[in-house]
Amino acid sequence: MTTNLDTQVVELIGRHRLVADLLADKLEVAMPLRDRGIDLIAYADLSHQVTRFVARPIQMKSFTTRGFGVDRKFDRFADLIIAYVWNVGEPAQAVTYAMSYSESLGIAEAMKWIETNTWRDTGKYVTTSPSQQLLSLLEPFKMIAGRWWKLVTEPIPRENLKLP
Repeated sequence: MTTNLDTQVVELIGRHRLVADLLADKLEVAMPLRDRGIDLIAYADLSHQVTRFVARPIQMKSFTTRGFGVDRKFDRFADLIIAYVWNVGEPAQAVTYAMSYSESLGIAEAMKWIETNTWRDTGKYVTTSPSQQLLSLLEPFKMIAGRWWKLVTEPIPRENLKLP
């Protein structure tokens, strides 16, 4: 498949891959009718593994190759998962990384992006050329079978919560 896809097609392919991964992990998926910053809602409802309904909003970023970014506007969503779907133009090489907003901000801090004029002026920073350092920081967030279930159904560790 080619990497010369328009941005809407890239987003659609990424969303369908993400939905397939969530369903494979025995989660359900809902799609908000309006775009207010949440692309999908993953949830668990009918299972011997959960005793109550549990759901997490997901903001998805799709790339024909690779990319990672942080945007301050996503700080306002409680329990938000940000999913980065890479290589949507090459399904055999596709990979997804997923984390909380706080974890993505932690990566931006480690990369010293929040010290840049771009971050100060716009509240966001994006790269489509991940360095080895960034790849190493992302590795623990690489999604494999079973990780989606845990990410959606287990509470966010307290150290990752932003408290007033």
